[in-house]
Amino acid sequence: MSHLCMGGGGHYAAREEIALVPTPEATSSWKPVPHYEVIEAVTEVVQAHHWVILEEQFGLAREGAKLFGVMKINRSSSLEWCRCIGLRNSHDKTFSVGLTAGISVMVCSNMAFGGSMVLKRRHTSRIELCDLVNRAVDELENEFLILENVCEDLKVAYLDNDDEVRSRIVRAAELGAINSSDIVPVYKEFKNPSHEEFLEPTRWSLLNAFTETVRKYTPQRVDVSYTALNRCFGLDGNRPELWS
Repeated sequence: MSHLCMGGGGHYAAREEIALVPTPEATSSWKPVPHYEVIEAVTEVVQAHHWVILEEQFGLAREGAKLFGVMKINRSSSLEWCRCIGLRNSHDKTFSVGLTAGISVMVCSNMAFGGSMVLKRRHTSRIELCDLVNRAVDELENEFLILENVCEDLKVAYLDNDDEVRSRIVRAAELGAINSSDIVPVYKEFKNPSHEEFLEPTRWSLLNAFTETVRKYTPQRVDVSYTALNRCFGLDGNRPELWS
C-alpha cells in the first residue's frame, strides 16, 4: 500500500537505485549530502533507538535531484494510525536535509505531518550527519506526541455548518494547502468520503478530505501542501490558522 505521494513529477525508487544517484561536487559554500547517506543515517539512528522499520518508501524527483521518503515504525499504540518518519533531501539547493514526525492513517494511508526539523548545518562527514540525525530523532518522540494529541482533538471538533466548511476550504487554498481548482473536490470528499471512517463531520474528517485530494500532486507540491496543512490545522501544536 502506497504511503508516499509521487504524483506525476517523480517515481518510486529502491535503495539500490538511490545509491547510484550521483552527488554534485561540493563548493566552498555548499556541500550536498548524498541521498543514500541520509537514508542510511536515519536507518542507523532508528535502529539504535530500538525502533523497527515496518515499511519504507522512497521516491526521486527532478531527475534524482530531490529525495522524498517515508519510514513506518512500530511506535504507536493507536488502532487508527501508525507513526512514520518523513525525510527529504535535495541536490539542487531547494531545501536542506529534513526529518519530520508523521502518522499514516490505517484505513486509507492518508498522511499528516507535524513540525519539520530541518538539519541546516553544512555536513562534512558521515559521523557529523549521524550526530545531527540522532539529535533530530530524539526530538521526534515529543513531536509524535504533539501530533497525536492534536489529531485526537480534531476527531471531537465537529463541523456542522456547511458554510463554515466551505469557507475553511477556500481559506486553506489561499494558504497554499490545495490548488484553487480543488476546492470543490475537497468539499465533495468531506461530504461523501471515500472511507466510512470519515463520515462524522469533524475537523479530522476535513483534514483527511484534504490529504485524500493532494495525493495526485507532484512530490514538490505535496511537500508544500503538507506544510500548509500543518499550519491550517495546528498539527505542530500551534494555533490552527483556519480557526484563528
